[in-house]
Amino acid sequence: MLAPALSHADPIQQRRGFGVTHERVLAVLLAAEVLLFCLIGHEFATGKNALNIIGLGVEIGLLALALTPVIVAGGIDLSVGSLLGLSAILFGKMWRDGGLPIGVAAALSLGVGALGGGLNALLITRLRIPALIVTLGSMSLFRGLAEAIARGVDNFTVPEHFQRILGEATAQVPVLAAAAAVAWLFLHRTAAGRSLYAIGFSPEGARHAGIPVERRVAWVYVVSGVASSLAAVMYVAHWSQAKADAGMGYELAAITAVVLGGTSIFGGRGTVHGTLLGLFAIVVLQNGLILADLPKELAGLLTGGLLLASIAVNQILSKLAKKGA
Repeated sequence: MLAPALSHADPIQQRRGFGVTHERVLAVLLAAEVLLFCLIGHEFATGKNALNIIGLGVEIGLLALALTPVIVAGGIDLSVGSLLGLSAILFGKMWRDGGLPIGVAAALSLGVGALGGGLNALLITRLRIPALIVTLGSMSLFRGLAEAIARGVDNFTVPEHFQRILGEATAQVPVLAAAAAVAWLFLHRTAAGRSLYAIGFSPEGARHAGIPVERRVAWVYVVSGVASSLAAVMYVAHWSQAKADAGMGYELAAITAVVLGGTSIFGGRGTVHGTLLGLFAIVVLQNGLILADLPKELAGLLTGGLLLASIAVNQILSKLAKKGA
């Protein structure tokens, strides 16, 4: 069921005066980044580099897109990076040691993500354990399993033809674009997606409104798990190997992109297009620093500064919206 056309943004964003929204401010900052690196970066403003920028953000982008509805609903998933690593290892093992065709192994690895996400969903919705505690525990569990399966040192190198099919930027960009389109349509154009805002704002209020809170929350965690496995397949194709430390730290990068894009860590507010802007603000910064021959350590410093500035701007806009309401 499709939601009304005006529901593409959260209520606070709709009330902000003068057309000033978090996403528009971030878009201006991103444009300034691009302009700066066009001036100081070597071969930054080329079509090839544009593909590279998008390609570099595919794995983290898939995780960030899946985390957006999770965080909008008031949850968190710290296990996505570790589940990526576990899925990558099992993908490689099913292909090399299990003798399965590589396409079948890739498809089965998506099932691994669904099981991992289902475990999180079960503990969060049935046993009512806080999402932070559950996913912190499953983060360690999934990473430990990946290391145990790989025995700490084993890795799996995939065939060159698989890398050519999915590992090039020209193949990975459509995957990210398709995932973004599906995420946007779900979150902003369906009743189920819109209900996540109500759940994030007030779970009890959502229950009184007849929304199946536990079912919706469980569903977004399962989808988050599947997205982690899809990101694992793209990671293996991109880097041509699967190893136990695949996706290390990706959960923090993905959460940073989501929060930088304007999604409230407390739930009830956020957009998919904001997440994409946050993702590219980070990736453009990392790519531009390299092409400008600047220390790559600046990326963490500047990303942190962008994140803090983004949160400050979001708070200011929220206060102005409440005053004008």
